[in-house]
Amino acid sequence: MVQVLQSDNPPNYLTITTEKTQNEPRKILQFVASTLATLSALAMGLCLTWTSPALPMLEEATTYPPITKNQGAWIGSLLTLGAFCGAIPAGTVANFIGRKRSLLFFALPLFISWMIIAYGNCVGALYAARFLAGLAIGAISVAAPMYVTEIAHTSIRGTLGTFFQVQITVGVFLGYVLGGTIDSFQYLALASSVFPIVFVLGFALMPETPAFLYATGRTNAARKSLIFFRGRDYNLLDEELQKIAEDIKESTANKSKLSDLFRCRVTLKGLVVSLGLMAFQQLSGVNAVLFYAGNIFAETGNSMSADTCAILVGAVQVIATLLSTLLIDKTGRKILLFVSSSIMCVSLLALGGYFHLKQTQDLAFLSALPLVSLAIFIVVFSIGMGPIPWLMMGEIFTAKSQGVATSVSAAFNWIMAFTVTNQYQNLNDLLGVGGTFMAFGAVCALGVVFIALLVPETKGKDIEQVQEALMRNNCTKTSRV
Repeated sequence: MVQVLQSDNPPNYLTITTEKTQNEPRKILQFVASTLATLSALAMGLCLTWTSPALPMLEEATTYPPITKNQGAWIGSLLTLGAFCGAIPAGTVANFIGRKRSLLFFALPLFISWMIIAYGNCVGALYAARFLAGLAIGAISVAAPMYVTEIAHTSIRGTLGTFFQVQITVGVFLGYVLGGTIDSFQYLALASSVFPIVFVLGFALMPETPAFLYATGRTNAARKSLIFFRGRDYNLLDEELQKIAEDIKESTANKSKLSDLFRCRVTLKGLVVSLGLMAFQQLSGVNAVLFYAGNIFAETGNSMSADTCAILVGAVQVIATLLSTLLIDKTGRKILLFVSSSIMCVSLLALGGYFHLKQTQDLAFLSALPLVSLAIFIVVFSIGMGPIPWLMMGEIFTAKSQGVATSVSAAFNWIMAFTVTNQYQNLNDLLGVGGTFMAFGAVCALGVVFIALLVPETKGKDIEQVQEALMRNNCTKTSRV
């Protein structure tokens, strides 16, 4: 742009040329869109913690329908079984109708599930509602990270990648707060049903991702979407569109099938890393803690109410996960995973030891230990083992294999979550509360070894560098999937 400034003595003019282009993209709308897209994860968090306050209500003799401990375990775990089933086709659905439409569509069964809980009058209705909600959150766990990844500029990819886990923790916290203030599981369901609606109303205003629009032949719409997220003055729009086009061309020319994940050693090792992180994340017992927090704190005999303890843990989790957004692009993924899993191990062993000794000794002087141990566990989980496995899932696979690998990893995560939540009560009966948490601690110790030996550092690396770190040229570039 040229500006002409007139001096005091015409006709002397000073001509100044200024460039209206910029090398750095506008970021504010990327943050806004990621926040609105991951409101779906906030709605997920409410589903995850509903059982913590609701199961004690359902188990009371005066509540209709009254449930047994075994039925309560199924009400808790059917959510994760449904999530496993929902995650499998989610990538295909998102590729067919788009990331945005998929997320908006998946909010519908989430809302319906809350209506079934509120107005159903039998245990079967609760089973159906929880499974239906699981289908929705399993699909959301695939589609929401896809949306955020595709709108994020590389400079803030790691930060925006943590938003999904942050919003889950906000939902968990809200679930504990609502559970502590609402004394009816039906009214609790009605209050929770508001959040899928809020998500739809907010996210409907955002555009589809440039990558999906370009892949479906809508080049002009893709450019407009990229301008929305980067700003009209961003001078690398054409280069970024060209990169999107190249990635789509490569992906289209080399469509991946499930069997392709096992044909190349580097992709197979990436799958081992992703599935291993998902397994250690869930086998740490985190969902058992979230689902049964009320029952766990009730067994401590702490003078503070179980609801208050759960709310404090939820608040700590939100703060810690927000902290991870600051650390994840500065300290690196691997070191956070290593530290997180190590401290989780110590916290769980301390918690397990407390419950074990409490059976035979008076530990009133240590009554704060369970709350402190679980708070520390949640803090370090939220900084490392919570968000990073989901983030690395999008960083260790090439464009060709990412769709299939992401669905497989997400589905595996949920089937592991189902196993833990479904068998938590049986483990308690077999090992006691103390033995159960010590078993979770032992799993975290194995996770430390796994991270040290097999997990690569992906911070600041492109896909080629990550794959070199995974296999060190054991597979040629031409054979990578």
